[in-house]
Amino acid sequence: MRLSPVILTVVIASLAYATPPEMAFSRLLPAAPALAAAMWPVLPTVLLGTACLLLMIGLSIVFPGLGTWWTASGIIAVTVAAAYGSHVRLQRERTLFQVRLVADAAQQVVLSPMPRRFGSIEVESLYLAAAAEARIGGDFYEAVDTRYGVRLLIGDVRGKGLPAVGAAAAIVNAFREAAYSEADMVSVARRLDASSTRYNAAFPPEGPMERFATALLVEIPHGDRHIEVLNCGHPPPLLLNRGKLRALEPTNPSPLLNLAELIGDHYHIDAFDFAPGDLLLLYTDGVTEARARDGGFFPLAAWMSQQPPTPPHELLTALHRDLLHYSRGRLNDDIAALAVRLRDTEP
Repeated sequence: MRLSPVILTVVIASLAYATPPEMAFSRLLPAAPALAAAMWPVLPTVLLGTACLLLMIGLSIVFPGLGTWWTASGIIAVTVAAAYGSHVRLQRERTLFQVRLVADAAQQVVLSPMPRRFGSIEVESLYLAAAAEARIGGDFYEAVDTRYGVRLLIGDVRGKGLPAVGAAAAIVNAFREAAYSEADMVSVARRLDASSTRYNAAFPPEGPMERFATALLVEIPHGDRHIEVLNCGHPPPLLLNRGKLRALEPTNPSPLLNLAELIGDHYHIDAFDFAPGDLLLLYTDGVTEARARDGGFFPLAAWMSQQPPTPPHELLTALHRDLLHYSRGRLNDDIAALAVRLRDTEP
């Protein structure tokens, strides 16, 4: 691809030399510097335009009457325009590069690297942006090891772009503080809701719709073979136990974040068995809303039930691969997931 302007120049010059002058392939020479502007810096573009001009002069010596001055003028004009276009393109690419660096830094604030193991508990994470150009979104997750046990958070802010990232960062930062200091997850959830409410009051969303977030809190107490789940309107986690799959549905709904003042702050915690070797999958709705060409949604429950006992890293690697294959690489929404496994003994 990088050499295509040179190849185009050689092809045009060869055709102009090998065909009768009446066919006037030489008039296509200005296309070469125009193509170069899309992929080359300014100086190589100008040099290619100069080479095309010299080729045109050489062809006019071999074949008089080619309309050399008209074609030469076209080459000069296109080369000047191509050089300017290349300059503008490079400036925009530099700006885009800087914006992406800022976006990556912002995403690292929300999705900071976390340990893959907390004692006997293995944790792996996955994040996929719906578009490569939009590297940040409203999906978030976190895992921390506290005196109360390993606490996990996953959620999704309604909306996209920097406002959604700011709301997600406010929730994650509140969790990082509350998870260590609060003895129960109901208090943690209230801290998250308060942080989300303060952020949305300071940076109200555009339009009539309220900005809210779904969230799922999970606590795995040290030494116990059970987990506690508090679900704030989030898709239920999936638990794979010896080939049997179970969706951990809440018995009573808890309010979405930033909506507790409207519908009440009544939170409910459910307890489930969690034995060594079990695989727990937490995910955002982007996973189940991935579509095939026929419009069908990704069958996550059926997919999960077919997975063999495997480490969390291998499970999410397979999920990543199969999601992209199922959707033909076209995701409708950002995707975040956490996979958790309890080992028999600590390493």
